[in-house]
Amino acid sequence: MNGNIRVGNLFGIPFYVNPSWFLVLGLVTLSYGQQLALFPQLYGIIPWILGLIAALLLFASVLAHELGHSFVAQAQGIEVKSITLFLFGGLASLERDSKTPLEAFLVAIAGPVVSIILFIFFTIIGVNVPLPVPLTEIVSLLATINLVLALFNLIPGLPLDGGNVLKALVWQITGNPNKGIIFAGRVGQIFGWLAITVGILGILNISPYGSFWTLLIGWFLLQNAGVAAQSATVQEKLDGLTAADAIIPNSPIVSAELTLREFVNNYVIGKSQWQKFLVTDEWGQLLGVLVINDLKTVPTSDWNHIQVKDLIQSPENLKTVAADLSLLEVVKLLEVGEVQQLTVVRDGVVLGLLEKASIINLLQQQAESKLA
Repeated sequence: MNGNIRVGNLFGIPFYVNPSWFLVLGLVTLSYGQQLALFPQLYGIIPWILGLIAALLLFASVLAHELGHSFVAQAQGIEVKSITLFLFGGLASLERDSKTPLEAFLVAIAGPVVSIILFIFFTIIGVNVPLPVPLTEIVSLLATINLVLALFNLIPGLPLDGGNVLKALVWQITGNPNKGIIFAGRVGQIFGWLAITVGILGILNISPYGSFWTLLIGWFLLQNAGVAAQSATVQEKLDGLTAADAIIPNSPIVSAELTLREFVNNYVIGKSQWQKFLVTDEWGQLLGVLVINDLKTVPTSDWNHIQVKDLIQSPENLKTVAADLSLLEVVKLLEVGEVQQLTVVRDGVVLGLLEKASIINLLQQQAESKLA
């Protein structure tokens, strides 16, 4: 799974860590260990052990944040495919998006809510429970980290939770989830450029704020927000098109009444080598499929009096879609159903075939026509 290492399951959800996580774990352990080594009562490797524990508790907080998203998604009937910890935090991978703006909002806000609850929990412990000073520092650190995690994720730009909250709000206002993604993606890109700028100024000592990590986070926001916006833009275009728009020109459709000789002369010799042809009756309705290899079972001397309908196979395995079906839904069928082609029909009449390549060609043609 993209080089990620599977650790196990959490509440039935596959749990992974990205190799970059180990780098951050080491850096965080080193940083916390150095701070704890300042306490005279901690000696030897004890500061580093406590630093490792603090780092693991930090990532446990990130994990709890992602579980917040996951549990709310599961309550909506959405399968959580995995949770992954990586360089910049965590990611809960969902099977699909929420069906309504309110449901999308609840999934998005659940993570920050969990982090706020953990902030309150650790703050109460730090204030009311008498602990050794080093442990008090760790508890205080965890409280601060969860507060920062909540506030950072509430920045209103994708791919952060705040961006998903913004997406849900725009979706509620416009009625279009893709417009919400595009808007929140653009805002995420703005924050990405802002973080990159601050990071560069900090690295060059022009500004007291910013660092290499700020630059890296900005790059992460910029890349992921851009991908989300581009994907939503494509989906919006697909949603405005229909299956009929993406039909392959000169789709392999033949009449059942043709003789095999007529079929070969008109559709095979010197033509593109389709391996299968859709066979229709006189009203254009689908009867079945003619497979080119089946011609070999008939002597050429009989081709003049044997008709195409005598060789057709059952159309049961053919996947058909209505001509007015949104092209976005067609793409989902191609991906989920793992089929290569779909037969497009209108009122039972076969119009042609479509496939992923014909959809891509359609989008390219539209893009070129806009540039022209």
